[in-house]
Parts: sequence; structure tokens; C-alpha cells
Amino acid sequence: MVQPLRGARVLTVDAHHHLWDDPSDHPWLDDVRMRSIRRPFTVAQWQAQLRAAQVDRSVLVEGGRCDEAESDDLLRWAAEAPQIVGVVLWADLTGPGLEARLARHLRRSGGERVVGVRAQIQAEPDPDYLDRPDVRHGLRVVATAGLAFDLVVRVDQLPAAARAAAALPHVRFVLDHLGKPEISAGVKGFTRWRGPLAALADLPNVTAKVSGLVTEADWVSWRAADLRPFVREAVVRFGPERLMFGSDWPVCLLAGSYGRIRAALHQVLPPLSEAASQAIFGGTAARVYRLPL
Repeated sequence: MVQPLRGARVLTVDAHHHLWDDPSDHPWLDDVRMRSIRRPFTVAQWQAQLRAAQVDRSVLVEGGRCDEAESDDLLRWAAEAPQIVGVVLWADLTGPGLEARLARHLRRSGGERVVGVRAQIQAEPDPDYLDRPDVRHGLRVVATAGLAFDLVVRVDQLPAAARAAAALPHVRFVLDHLGKPEISAGVKGFTRWRGPLAALADLPNVTAKVSGLVTEADWVSWRAADLRPFVREAVVRFGPERLMFGSDWPVCLLAGSYGRIRAALHQVLPPLSEAASQAIFGGTAARVYRLPL
């Protein structure tokens, strides 16, 4: 178990980042818009980011590679970096042998750092994908393994996510990137997102990551003010105790540096108590993912 850092300062946790060594393993990086991040991002680079930002611990999340072999890399990188205290693996919810595959990951060296599972639901064309019985069965398997499930979904998939969370109250759902609102669409994007988000936030087994927002805004011209209505709506709907900060590094580099993105979040959050701030920047992630802090 990773030992907490000494001192009075509360530990801060980045609840969402990625690493990859061979971008050719990630087909989505072939998009010409991804050219600036189509290169390796290593453990050493990540540790340098954490030191510069004074962030103590992090959760490493699968990066859209969508194959079981990625799990080997994720656990190896976590073993190399004591700052990585949680790993969210990819899994095919409807594939054969899900229970056995998760059990194998949990038994292996470093398996104690596996805290969650993610599937690329955002890539499914069906907005009601999470209503499918076989998908719901996979979510039950994840919960039985003691793991959280990260929801990476589009705005049009939020209603199905809410129905799944209501039907499966024993599953710990973590909404990535606040459901990917169309921030670049301004008021129209906010209006399309607000209602579905509220329905999902009403469910106590759902928490959310304030992450990945700058890449839903205009990558070149975004300002902190563009994020403000979305972040503040999330605070109202979830409350700080069900929100967690995530950088989405290195994907965030498409729109800005780690430091700029974190500074923008501090700028647009409403005034918070010390306890509320501690929840967003560490406490919620520690509780929901059951991190060894």
C-alpha cells in the first residue's frame, strides 16, 4: 500500500489522466486534429506534471485502446509511479468471461490498484446502449467485483445512464467529463445538457469528474468564463462531496497546459468551504474509488 505523504496539507488527487507509449495502438489518435498528442506520454513526464502542480496522487484511466493488453501497461506504469494509487481498466461489458477477466486482473501483481472499469460507451451509436440487458448484466459483474464504473458518454446518452443508475443502485457510477457538454455551443450546449445531467445527478450512486471540459470548448479561443456555467451547474446538482477534479492529461494539451486548466477550474468554482474544496480536489476520489490514502 502506498503510504500518504507527511505533513498537514491535505492530499490532492487528480482523478483522471492517461498514459501511452505507442500512439499507433490508439486508433483515435490517427485523427489529424490529434497530431500534437500523437506521441508517447510516459510515467516520468506525468510525475513531472504532478510535481509542478503540487498534486500528490492520481488515478490512471484506460485511454481508448480497447484491448485487454493495455491492462498490462497500465498496471506496470502504476507500479513504477507511487503517485498512481488507482487504475481504471478497459473491459468489454458484453464480452464472454467478464467475471473471470476482472478476477484475474485483481489477483495479479498490482491488482490492488485496480479501482474501476471503463468501456467506451461514447463510441456506441445507440444512445440507449446502457438499456441493453447484456450491458446491465456487465455492470452488475463490475459491481460484484467491488469496482466502480466510469461512464464516458455523450450528452444524448445521459438519459440512458440515468436509467441504468436508477435500476442498479448498488453500482458506483462515475461520470467522466461531466457528460461531455457542448461547451463550444454556448447557451445551446448548456440547455441541451442541463436537464439530462440533473436527472443523473439526482441518483445518489453517481459521482462526477470535473474533467475534460476544455476539449469540449473551442480549443484555441476558450476562456475560463466559458466553463463557468457548466462547472457551477455541476456543483449545484452534485454538491462538492460528489465531484472530483481530473485533468484529462495529456488529452487536455489539445487546448491548454495542465497548469492553465487547473487554474481555470479554481477561477470558475463558486466560493467553497475548506471541506468542500478538499472533497473536489481529493476527498471524493478517495472515497468513491476507495483509494489507499
